Amino acid sequence: MRRFALVDCNNFYCSCERLFRPDLKRVPVVVLSNNDGCIVARSPEARALGIGMGVPLFKVRETVRRHNVRVFSSNYALYGDISARVMQTLERFSPDLEIYSIDEAFLDLSGVASPVAYGQEIRATVRRHVGVPVSVGIAPTKTLAKLANYAAKRFAETGGVVDLSAPHKQRRLLAITPVGEVWGVGRRIAASLQKLGVTTALDLARMEPRRIRRRFSVVLERTVRELNGESCIGLEAMPAAKKQIVCSRSFGEKLTGYAEVRQAVCEFAARTAEKLRREELLARMVHLFIRTSPFDGSGPGYSNAATGTLPCPSADSRAILALVTRLFDDIWKDGCRYAKAGVMLGDLCSPDQVQPDLFTAGDDQDRSDRLMRAIDAINHSGRGKIWFGGQRPQTDWFMRRAHLSPAYTTRWECIPEVC
Repeated sequence: MRRFALVDCNNFYCSCERLFRPDLKRVPVVVLSNNDGCIVARSPEARALGIGMGVPLFKVRETVRRHNVRVFSSNYALYGDISARVMQTLERFSPDLEIYSIDEAFLDLSGVASPVAYGQEIRATVRRHVGVPVSVGIAPTKTLAKLANYAAKRFAETGGVVDLSAPHKQRRLLAITPVGEVWGVGRRIAASLQKLGVTTALDLARMEPRRIRRRFSVVLERTVRELNGESCIGLEAMPAAKKQIVCSRSFGEKLTGYAEVRQAVCEFAARTAEKLRREELLARMVHLFIRTSPFDGSGPGYSNAATGTLPCPSADSRAILALVTRLFDDIWKDGCRYAKAGVMLGDLCSPDQVQPDLFTAGDDQDRSDRLMRAIDAINHSGRGKIWFGGQRPQTDWFMRRAHLSPAYTTRWECIPEVC
């Protein structure tokens, strides 16, 4: 019998912060988004206080103060390293593993005789080797495995492992699960389904697949079939090819000057170009956005975006920067307090998929490739730094992270000392 397991770290960011802080056990903890803006992770204790996900910190500051909630800025270096350790640990339990996100992975457990016992072994091993608690959902399809994991986290009596191999267990869980909790059913689709009287996952599973396809999409039809135990989504051993590359940041302070915002935008453009070359891809489409904060009432609100195309797909920072600066001039507006900007590259392709332009000399492309490789090599060597004229060498206007924890696992000076 085909079996998938979804292993998901519990309150991952909060669990990472607790790894080197035993004093935070059973203490309410929250982790903030970029620029210390909104709450993106909560411990169970913080959730019990009524602190919602995605709520701006200033709206719950009184609750945080009254209950002594510990607040942390996002420490991506720490979270990324702990995630890698979790995934390395999971590899010993199955030869087929798909890393779904920073804190989730699907495993193929087909042929495992005692899935619940195996799931408990996975939990114990990850906790012992890494220190992060995980939940395990097991089922004959990936969609059902997602729901099994949802139940493993929601119901303490499960012991953190739920096996939905049996059809009667699937139906029982589907009947008490809101349709919005089904993997792939977003808020808009859930609202449309509820208008049709589909309020639970079981209601959705009972829908006729072809009718769902006609009214919604083939993706939702596939979800219906998966809810009924028909495996339609296999494991992806290799990550899917990127469809876009994005670099966006909130500013540590509101920016009002044309020059400083333009420098930030150029910095984002250079970073996306570097990521593009790292993936060995080219881009044709460039998208830029700038906006003020929706919570800032001290100035006019403004949000705008612009999209342009390169004459030929490229990974040359010079071409991308030139287009971004033209787009920036088109959407810039004086008198605003800008809080965030970003650059996205799209319409990606590999170099061997590009039809060269009749009037583009091959030597020019070769010189461009060699120049970009030389710049990347110097920037990654640690011996120097090269940047383009539009960029700003310092990036001190980037994220405010007033509650940042030490980089315990990636910097020697941050390793805790035991006396």
